[in-house]
Amino acid sequence: MTRVALVVGINTYTHFPDLKAPAQDAEAIAQRLQQDGDFKVHRFPEALVREGEQLSPTVGETLSMPQAQLEAELKQLFRPDSAQIPDAALFYFSGHGLPDPEGADGLDKGYLVASDTDPRQTRPGVSLAWLQNLLAHSPIANQIVWLDCCHSGGLLINVQAANPGHRHDRSRCFIASSRDFEKSWQDLNSPYSVLTKALLDGLDPTRLPGRWVDTFALVDSVNQALKGELQTPTCTNFGDAINLTRTWQVADETTSAAATDSGLCPYKGLEFFDLNDTDPQYFFGREALTNQLIDQVRTSNFMALVGASGNGKSSVLRAGLLHQLRVGRRIAGSDQWQLLMMRPDAQPMKNLATAFLPMDGSQLDRAEALGRAEGILQEGGTGLARLIEAAPAPRVLLVVDQFEEVFTRCDDLDEREQFFACLMGALQIAGDKLCQIIAMRSDFVGKCLERDYSGLAQQVQQYMVSVLPMQPDELRAAICQPAIQVGLTVEDTLVTETLNDIKGAPGSLPLLQYTLKELWQRRQGNQLVLSAYQALGGINGTLDQRATELYQGFNAEQQRTVRHLFQQLTQLGEGTEDTRRRVFLDNLVSEPLHSADRVQTVVEKLADKENRLLVTSEVVGKDDIGERRAIVDVAHEALIRHWRLLRQWIEQNRDLLRQQRRTEASAVNWQEYQKGERYLLEGWALKEAVRFMQQQADTFPLSDSAKVFIKQSQWKRRWVWLKTASWLIIPAVIVVGVVENHLREQRVRADFERIDDLNQRGVAEKFSAEDLVRGCRRGVPLRSTPALEPSFLGNYIGERLLFGNCRSLSRLDFISADLRDANLRDSELVATDFISADLRYANFRGANLISANLREANLISANLRDTNLRYADFRDANLRYANLTSADLRDTDLSDANLNNAIFTSADFRDANLSDAVLINADLRNADPRNADLRNADFRSAILLATDLRGTNLTPQQLTGEGGPYLCDSALPDTVDIEDTDLNRDCDAIRERLIERYSLAPEHAREIVNDARQKIWAE
Repeated sequence: MTRVALVVGINTYTHFPDLKAPAQDAEAIAQRLQQDGDFKVHRFPEALVREGEQLSPTVGETLSMPQAQLEAELKQLFRPDSAQIPDAALFYFSGHGLPDPEGADGLDKGYLVASDTDPRQTRPGVSLAWLQNLLAHSPIANQIVWLDCCHSGGLLINVQAANPGHRHDRSRCFIASSRDFEKSWQDLNSPYSVLTKALLDGLDPTRLPGRWVDTFALVDSVNQALKGELQTPTCTNFGDAINLTRTWQVADETTSAAATDSGLCPYKGLEFFDLNDTDPQYFFGREALTNQLIDQVRTSNFMALVGASGNGKSSVLRAGLLHQLRVGRRIAGSDQWQLLMMRPDAQPMKNLATAFLPMDGSQLDRAEALGRAEGILQEGGTGLARLIEAAPAPRVLLVVDQFEEVFTRCDDLDEREQFFACLMGALQIAGDKLCQIIAMRSDFVGKCLERDYSGLAQQVQQYMVSVLPMQPDELRAAICQPAIQVGLTVEDTLVTETLNDIKGAPGSLPLLQYTLKELWQRRQGNQLVLSAYQALGGINGTLDQRATELYQGFNAEQQRTVRHLFQQLTQLGEGTEDTRRRVFLDNLVSEPLHSADRVQTVVEKLADKENRLLVTSEVVGKDDIGERRAIVDVAHEALIRHWRLLRQWIEQNRDLLRQQRRTEASAVNWQEYQKGERYLLEGWALKEAVRFMQQQADTFPLSDSAKVFIKQSQWKRRWVWLKTASWLIIPAVIVVGVVENHLREQRVRADFERIDDLNQRGVAEKFSAEDLVRGCRRGVPLRSTPALEPSFLGNYIGERLLFGNCRSLSRLDFISADLRDANLRDSELVATDFISADLRYANFRGANLISANLREANLISANLRDTNLRYADFRDANLRYANLTSADLRDTDLSDANLNNAIFTSADFRDANLSDAVLINADLRNADPRNADLRNADFRSAILLATDLRGTNLTPQQLTGEGGPYLCDSALPDTVDIEDTDLNRDCDAIRERLIERYSLAPEHAREIVNDARQKIWAE
């Protein structure tokens, strides 16, 4: 192994001030590399000093080094004339550095200054761009450059410069003492420059006894040592680690004759290698792909990682790429990035919001944070970009693993589109602050390309990286290297046999890992042996044999539950392979066939650390209660593909499973939409569901919620028949109508009683309120007359056959009620008491809330569009992100209310009280707050476009200063001197704000502003 170093330290200059430290710096580095790194060192400028009878080279403190000589030595180092190419070449420089403010070379921003360098010349020194070009064409596989001079970060100013040639067969380490715009310094408490002192300490082999100090460990040490210094080092590694120094007295670490078994299993079975403190040290064979992924993250802000199931996507993502980014050795500063990880599952938008939850805090804190995150994400890409930009980290890495679940688990097409639009919109807005990585099975790439999906298709096509099957040398490393880490060896014949069995078998990595884990259980001494492998049945037989053994170990009733579990945990493919699906543990219970105790026992057995065929986890509800529910999942899709018994069960029952899933999915949909009648089954679908429920009760029993769903559907069918018959038999119409109306009025009275009953507060109160106003429509009179009065028939038809109930909720008591997400549209709520009620995301559009009491109510993201709010009391209420477009707020009390980011477009505020209200980022386009009380109201960053502020007590201070409102063509009160205020100062800024906030097209935003500016204010 030949390793060559060019070490340069220049003290003496003709056109620059002389220096004191560089020669000492260079000599100390040279000695360290010679003594502990086995480098052949060339010193410049070289002087000879006598040590006894010998002359030894040293870096001359008073000698000079011309620019031509420096360039010639660099050429010889990186592009040697000799046919003997060294394994590694290292260049160290200490001296003056010169910036290039013009950027003439296009890539670099500076020069290395030689002794005769003249700053007045066209090329004032050795150009960093020239050095980059030299490295790009160098045949040397391992290249190391350390620059201790001012402005040396210009070498790393962009990726193309930092990794010239983008060669994946090259390993490079670049360390610069400062950024391209910074100076470098010498520490007066040390004889060395700041960076050189850190390099010497990092290269000291005694700090890592028994192992190499490599380029990765050195970068870690330098970054840690110079944290908080006046100069910021720039460090970057590409490719593999390069060994630098070590203590030669210690035996070579590759010798393992005396290795002892540590007792730790380095193989993962069916689990992936994760991002934690242990898994990455056993993850081998994917170094080249990891390097490719690192370069992709370095050069772009999106990556689609795709590969066949079983090719190791999750492992290389987590234990490869994300691990390297977390340690910060390969991309400078990546250890400071924020990592957000999620799986889409059935509700991708909710799970995206969950990714932003803090790890600490109480359940209530987390529930509140989740609600806020979901509210912000309702803004789409703009909202996601806001969350990203709020992060204190320099970059945010958003990783969506198992991306195919958007297609296999999410049945809501609208939410799927919303999720895609949110991701793609944020990608455009957040820029380099955000990097998105999606990982999915390759057979779902076509699904992504079927439609544009807000730009997802183009991103996937342009930035797709394929996880290909591992090559034989990579597989050998994945088999042998983990064993070495724990003091084991692998029999050569076992390696050969395993490679032969796995050849041509795509997606077999989980089988390999599972087999290796079983071999570790059967190791002989400190060696994995071929005889144990043959006894297991090889790669393809190990998992199948082990799963069958476990199945046969259960009794007959438990075996029936095992079949039930695995069939329910398999997502049937639609033109694709079957995949796994996560299911709530309680949804796997089906009394009496599969009791809760039996399901729990079987799951625990299959999920324990000795078997790991299933994995369990837990989720927490977003409500204040913080409900916790267990989730069960198949450990890996390899089990679905290779366990012959499971394949047999699935193929035999595929059609029945599909029918069961359709009914269960319809029941879930019905529940999610508040059990609306329009989501019940009808006709042939209902007939088939009833037949399935009756015939398959002992083999594929439906869940309790699905049974209730079918019964409700049957009731609706009977009622539809009754209504149809009633039109044919007129006398029966009256009788049925009276009876039905009587029953209906009983239900209405029950709803009112639940609202009045303080013990019924919660979901029941919300459903009762919604049921009472479900049929309210604008222009349709409320029902207030008792049955059998002349208007009975009209009321009956309007409520029962056309719309539903529409009763007045005026003057009712909803104090501290939980009405989140309640739909009270077009309802009558005059003088209703909502003090301290939770009304987040509630829909009051078109409702009549005259004189309603909403003090201290939580109305975050509530819809109050077109609502009559005259004389309402909103003191201390929270209306952040609420929509009050065209609302009537005359004489309303909004004092001390939180109106951050609220929308008041065209709202009527005349004579309202907004004293001490917070209107930061509020949108008041075309609003009319004439004669309103605006004392101490906070209008920072609010939009005042064509806003009528005449007659208010607004002060000049509220319109000016840092962070003041955006002002364009608004009418100001007499208290503000119009001559001193530019009424159109922020028109262009408002247009940009509209584009950012509402994702408007630039032409649309421009049209809105121009239309508003046409308004003429009458005297």
